[in-house]
Amino acid sequence: MRIISADSGAALLNDTFDATSIVAAAAVLVESPYRLAKKSIAEPIFSRITESHELILHELELCQGLLKETGADVVHLDMSFGGLPMEELSPIQLSNISGKARGYILKILPKLRKMAADIKRAYGVEVLAIGKDSVPVRIAELTAGANAVLYSAEKADAEKVRMRLGLPSKCYPRIVENGVVLHSLAPAEHDIAGFAVDNRQVLEKVVFSELMNPCARGFRALEFTPDSAHVK
Repeated sequence: MRIISADSGAALLNDTFDATSIVAAAAVLVESPYRLAKKSIAEPIFSRITESHELILHELELCQGLLKETGADVVHLDMSFGGLPMEELSPIQLSNISGKARGYILKILPKLRKMAADIKRAYGVEVLAIGKDSVPVRIAELTAGANAVLYSAEKADAEKVRMRLGLPSKCYPRIVENGVVLHSLAPAEHDIAGFAVDNRQVLEKVVFSELMNPCARGFRALEFTPDSAHVK
């Protein structure tokens, strides 16, 4: 089965390790044995945390773009409603969600349903609200996180400032010859990872160190410093 999924991942952190903005979004095509993305697209978004509820729309747009390019059997969306087809999701299914989150979802629900209907009509593919139960969603999260490492390093170098990036949950980074890999540390996910290619050699322009997030157990962070004497 060929599955397309998307997620937004990794956040810039302030001095008290509070997340300030989501850095990257990525869509992935995943095939058996479902360990890495067969193909992916990613974008820097640097979206404020207060606007993060709207990112699901952009994630579905990325899925649609990748679907047009590669085709697939199904789309997995990062919304946890038991794998319900997105077209069938209604306010009734949202009754167990807290007030503010429910309001956010209700606001974008008509657009999500329309996009899902358009995808089914054009490609014959269902969009499933499966959330974190999906392995491809996890691969998309790690792929977004790997790309976020590059985008943050590039931003730190361009602006000549130190930056701290919070990685997705339960993963660790590894710098390889042509990019960066985020390996999952979650149980039964030792061979699942996300990868980003460093085409512009941005990692050579910064000095970085890895540390645990002291305010969020299970999360790691990377600190980037431009490889320059003049840093703000």
